[in-house]
Amino acid sequence: MADIAHIAGLVAGGVHPSPVGYADFITTTTHKSLRGPRGGVIMCSKEHAAGIDKAVFPGIQGGPLEHIIAAKAIAFKEALQPEFKEYAAQIVKNAKALAQSLMNENIDIVGNGTENHVMTIDLRKTGKTGKDVANLLEKVGITANKNTVPNDPQSPFITSGVRIGTPAVTTRGFKEDDMVEVGKIIASAITVWDNEVALNNLKARAQKLCDKYPLY
Repeated sequence: MADIAHIAGLVAGGVHPSPVGYADFITTTTHKSLRGPRGGVIMCSKEHAAGIDKAVFPGIQGGPLEHIIAAKAIAFKEALQPEFKEYAAQIVKNAKALAQSLMNENIDIVGNGTENHVMTIDLRKTGKTGKDVANLLEKVGITANKNTVPNDPQSPFITSGVRIGTPAVTTRGFKEDDMVEVGKIIASAITVWDNEVALNNLKARAQKLCDKYPLY
């Protein structure tokens, strides 16, 4: 069995190896890098299909939501388009650029980089926790998750890391140069910490990036 919830969009876009042909069962969410609505999919080899269907419905699946089914269909159609390959490739380019920008600013990244859409900042040398930094980044207009790091001295509710991904900003239009600026904003926020004037300046820089790529 392979769960590809995070990387399904990268697999569909051809920039990450696929487990199809190797795993009997493949599970994924339809959001995250696949860029669809919240939901899930179970894929399996033909010999197991009837068993999966019987186990899921009516056993554990709730009532179907027609609008979510329609949204999944649209997401799958989008994933079949040539533009989706460009999107998937840009996700990885942006992630690599962000990771390098952070490391250039003396911020530790677990594994010293990334090969997909996500990375984890290791905060142990800063003396700050993942929970604190996630809340701090919210102040400057950047949403991130607290996340554990290898051999984390903190509990999973506090953590010593922050996880950052690039699918959402890539959808918005961000390119590598923009990710360098994002990295600088994050690193600066961790450094200035409780300086409200400096944090407000960083928030303005983040807003400038958002204004550069309006949603509509």
